[in-house]
Amino acid sequence: MALYAIGDLHLHFQSELRAPSQLRDRVWRNHEETFRKNCERLLTPEDTLVLIGDHSWGKKLSECEKDLEYICGLPGRKILTRGNHDMFWDAKKTKQLNALYQPRLTFLQDSYESYQDYALVGTKGYTFEGPFWVDRRGRVVDWDEGEKAHADKLVERELVRLRTSFELAWADGYRKFIMFLHYPPTNILEQRSGFTDMAEEFGADQVIYAHCHGESRFHDSVQGVFRGRTYHLASGDFLRWQPLKVLP
Repeated sequence: MALYAIGDLHLHFQSELRAPSQLRDRVWRNHEETFRKNCERLLTPEDTLVLIGDHSWGKKLSECEKDLEYICGLPGRKILTRGNHDMFWDAKKTKQLNALYQPRLTFLQDSYESYQDYALVGTKGYTFEGPFWVDRRGRVVDWDEGEKAHADKLVERELVRLRTSFELAWADGYRKFIMFLHYPPTNILEQRSGFTDMAEEFGADQVIYAHCHGESRFHDSVQGVFRGRTYHLASGDFLRWQPLKVLP
């Protein structure tokens, strides 16, 4: 029995592929088959796999059905969190998605799931990604203040959702947590954020995030041990489509 995580599958069995890197970069060639084979090699039916966002390019559920069936066919228990490209998933309609797909899939939003004595909590997250302006040495010297203000509002919304997950688990007696985000917990300007602060407040052992894919983005946020928490990037191309083992 083990807990694994990965994000950014960006499946498109029924929808238009809209990412140039998926057409160009070698790591994306036939990545669906590579990932499936890795899962079948590593996971057992007793294992849990958390998929942390950007599951499908489909804009509506009817364009994602084959993508979700592909995920259903992977070994083990599957828990999904939202990503910024998951247009088929309206956060307010998560109950309807769960009614359609449980027990094969669990869509996690404003709630938590358990693994051994851990609560698995999470939300999409958000972070300001620019526009930034850099000098000749590549140092950020300015940014778009309007976009930053808009991002701050979205960050606050996601922090409320994350706190809901933590507090529900805490009320049910959980004191050990693994925290999942789609967006990274910090951006390139930040040393810490509301997400890192909340991980510390509730004592999350690990924070797993995705979204930073493409080699130029792999180091956009914190990795390793930071202020007593362990942070892992788990975007699919970063992991070369081998799920990250979070807990034995």
